[in-house]
Amino acid sequence: MSAPQDSAEGSRATDWVLELLRCPLTGQPLHPVTVDGAEFLATGDGIRYPVVDGVPVLLVDAALDVPGDAS
Repeated sequence: MSAPQDSAEGSRATDWVLELLRCPLTGQPLHPVTVDGAEFLATGDGIRYPVVDGVPVLLVDAALDVPGDAS
């Protein structure tokens, strides 16, 4: 078992994982945002995906603020 990572090392691990994640609707890169205290991953167009217990929910049905979406 490996030793716990310090915050700087953990941040680097998070950074490379974020570089791999893409929006399932548009293929755009995602970046972390906080809205009203809730964590999300968002595209540059503002499509947001919730982060639940540290795990991003990258399902089309979970997307918020989708342009042209009537819901």
